[in-house]
Amino acid sequence: MLRRHGPYMSYRRGMTWLAAAGWGALGAAALLLGAWCALRLRPPTKAVGLIMGFGAGTLLGAISYELVPAGSLDMGSVGAFAIGAVVFFTADRAMTGRHRQSGAESKSIVLGALLDGVPESLVLGMGLAAGGKVSVAFLAAVFLSNLPEALGATAGMRSVGQSSRLIYGIWSGIVVASGVCAALGYWLLEALPNADNGYVEAFAAGAVLTMLASSMIPEAVREGRRLTGLVVTLGFAVAGVLALFE
Repeated sequence: MLRRHGPYMSYRRGMTWLAAAGWGALGAAALLLGAWCALRLRPPTKAVGLIMGFGAGTLLGAISYELVPAGSLDMGSVGAFAIGAVVFFTADRAMTGRHRQSGAESKSIVLGALLDGVPESLVLGMGLAAGGKVSVAFLAAVFLSNLPEALGATAGMRSVGQSSRLIYGIWSGIVVASGVCAALGYWLLEALPNADNGYVEAFAAGAVLTMLASSMIPEAVREGRRLTGLVVTLGFAVAGVLALFE
C-alpha cells in the first residue's frame, strides 16, 4: 500500500482548509446577490418587505432546528445565548444611537448578518473537520436567510444615499470574514478535537433572535404589511423541511 505523508499530507490539509473557506464564503455570497438585486432590479417596497419576512422566518427556523435544537440546552449554551443577545444589543445601540434615525434598521441588519455569519461559518468549518462533509441543509438555510437580509438592508442603505461601492464593500467584507472564519473553525476542531460548537451556535442564535425582534421583523411588517405574518411562517416551514434532510 502506498503511504501518503510529508508534503502530500500538508497539501491535502491545505486543500481542506481552502474547502472550508470556500463553503463559508459560498453561504455568505447570498449577501452579494441580495445587494445586486436591490441595486439593479430595485424591487417594490412591499416585495422587499415580504422577502425580508420570508428570510426572518428561515432565520427563526434555523435558530429552532439548527442552532438551539430541542435537548441540546445546558447552562453553558444558555449563557452563550444570552451573551450573543447582549453583544448585539450593545453593538447595535453604539452604531444607531438611543433614538433610531432613518436607516438605523439597515445598520442593525448588517450588524446581525456579521454576528450571525461569523459563528455560522465557524460551525460550517467545524462540521467539515468533524465529518468530512458539509451539511447541505444548514448551508441552504444560511444562503436563504442571507439573501433577504442583504436585500432589505441594501434597499435601506440606498434610500439614505449610500453609494453602491460602499454597499458592495460592506457585504464583500462579510463574505471574506465568513470564509476566514470557516477555515478557522476547521483548524479549531483539528487542534481541539473535543471542542464543542454548541456554544458558538447558541451565541449566534442569541444575536440573531435579538436582531430579528428589534430590526428585521418590524421593518418587514412595515413594508410588507398584513401578508408578512404568513410569509414569516412560510419561511419557518421551509427551514423545517431543510432540517429534515440532516
